[in-house]
Amino acid sequence: MDLEFLANKENAIPVLARWYFEEWGHLEKGNTLDKVTEKLHGYLNTDKIPLIVLAVERGEILGAAQLKYREMDIYPEKEHWLGGVYVSKNHRGNKLAEQIIRKVVSIAGKLDVHKLYLQTENLSGGLYTRLGWRPIEQVNYRGLDVLVMEKEIGV
Repeated sequence: MDLEFLANKENAIPVLARWYFEEWGHLEKGNTLDKVTEKLHGYLNTDKIPLIVLAVERGEILGAAQLKYREMDIYPEKEHWLGGVYVSKNHRGNKLAEQIIRKVVSIAGKLDVHKLYLQTENLSGGLYTRLGWRPIEQVNYRGLDVLVMEKEIGV
C-alpha cells in the first residue's frame, strides 16, 4: 500500500467524490455530486494546503484524508483541520485510517502547522484518542453531535 497525493492521482476524484457525497453530502443544503467533485479539484496540491492523501494499492483507491483550512465555520479562529478521513468499506479494519492520518499529520508539520483540529461523530474520540488527539468540546453542528479535537504537531 502506498500513500500518495490526490494531485498525483487526479483520476481518483470521481471515486473520492462519490464516497464523500454518500457519507457527508446530505449535511450541506443543495449539495450535489458535481459540487463535491468540483471542490476536490481545489485539493490538487502537494506542498500547500488544502491537499488530500490517498491510500492506494495496485491502482485501487482504498482511503483518503484531507489537510484543509477552517472546516467548521463556528470556529473561525481554528485554522488547520484534518478532515474527510474515509476508508472504503471493503478495506476497513486494517489500520489504513491510522496510516493515512499519521501521514497527513507529518505533512502538516512539514508545512509549519503547529496545531490541527478535527471533528468526529465518535463522541469517545475512538481512533483519534489513540493517536494522541485531545478533546476540546462536544457540539451540535449541522444537526449532528460531534466531538471537536486538537493535536499539537511535533509535541
